[in-house]
Amino acid sequence: MTVRAGDRRGALLPALSQALEAAGIARGVPELMADTGLAHDHVRLGGTGWIARLPKQSQMQLAPAENLAYQAACFERASASGHAPRLSAVLPPSDALPRGGLVVEEIEGRVARLPEDLPAIMAAVAAIHALPVPEARAPLLDPADPLVGLLEEIDAQAAYLHAAEPTTRGIVETHIAALRDLANEAPRPPKRLISFDAHPGNFIVTQAGLAVLVDLEKARYSAPPLDLAHATLYTSTTWDIATHAVLTPEQVADACRHWLECLPVAERAALAPWILPMRRAMWLWSMTWCAKWRVLSGAEAKATQDGEDWAAGKSEAALIAHVKGRVDHYLDPETAARMDQDFARLADLL
Repeated sequence: MTVRAGDRRGALLPALSQALEAAGIARGVPELMADTGLAHDHVRLGGTGWIARLPKQSQMQLAPAENLAYQAACFERASASGHAPRLSAVLPPSDALPRGGLVVEEIEGRVARLPEDLPAIMAAVAAIHALPVPEARAPLLDPADPLVGLLEEIDAQAAYLHAAEPTTRGIVETHIAALRDLANEAPRPPKRLISFDAHPGNFIVTQAGLAVLVDLEKARYSAPPLDLAHATLYTSTTWDIATHAVLTPEQVADACRHWLECLPVAERAALAPWILPMRRAMWLWSMTWCAKWRVLSGAEAKATQDGEDWAAGKSEAALIAHVKGRVDHYLDPETAARMDQDFARLADLL
C-alpha cells in the first residue's frame, strides 16, 4: 500500500497491521471507517467481528498507556450491562501506533432514531447505572464529591468563555453560579457507573431493538442523571447528522420517566430529584466545552502523544466543519436563551 506524505489516516492501516501482527491478533480485512469523531479513528477488521479503536488524543488528558488502561476499564465494566461492546485486546503504544489502540466487539445494527429509540436508550443507560459499584474503582474517576468534581471541570472549561458572545456568556455564568450554590448545600446524588458520553450518536440499535453504547472513554462513578441529560439535551440530539432530532419538552419528560421505570425500585426516589439539576450541569459542561474547542481547535497539533489535543489538523476537514457549525450554533445567544427557557418548561412537566 502506498501512503502519501502527510496522509495521517492512510498511514493507519499499515501501522495497525504491524501492531496486530506483533500482538498475535487476527487482522481480517482492515477497512478504515468514516472519520466521525474527534477522539478516535476506527478500523473494521473485516470477517472477525471486531473493530480497532485508535486514539487521536486523550480527552481525559492521559498519557497513551494510561489512556488505554482507562478505556479498557470503561469497556470491561460497562459491557457487563449487556449494552456496551466487549473488549478483546489492548494494543500497547508502539513505534507503529504511538497511542496504541483497543480491539472491541463490532455491534451490528443502525444508528439511533429519535424519538422512537429513546426508550431503548433509556433502558441501556439504566442497565449501566444498575451495575453493582465495586470497592476498587480505579482507574476510573471516582470523585469523593461528584458535584464539586463536576463543577471543577466546568470551571476549568469556563476559562475559555471569552470566546463566546457576551449574552451567551452571561446565561452560562448565571447557571454556573446556581450550580455552585447547589454544591454548597448538603444533599448529594448517589454515585453509580455512568458513561458521561451518552449522546444519541454514540448508540447502535440492534435488529432486536437493543441500544448499545459503542463509544466509551470517559466513564466514571458519578451522578446517573448526567447520562440521562446527555442523551436528551438539545446540544446532544442535534450533534450528529445521522441522529439529528429536536425533542419537545414532553418527549424529554417521557424519556426521564421511562429511565426511572427501568431502574431498580429502591433507586428511583433517590435519583428523581437530581434529574433537573444534573441536566443543567451536563448542559454547562457541554457549553463550556464548546468554548474550549473554539479556542483550542485553532492550535497546531501537538508533537507529543500525551494528553488531549483538539487541533483541527487531527481530523478530516468535513468533520471539523461540522463540529464548528455545531459549536457556533450552540454558542449563539438565541440558542442559549432557548435552552435557558427549556429548563423551566421541563421543570413544569416533571
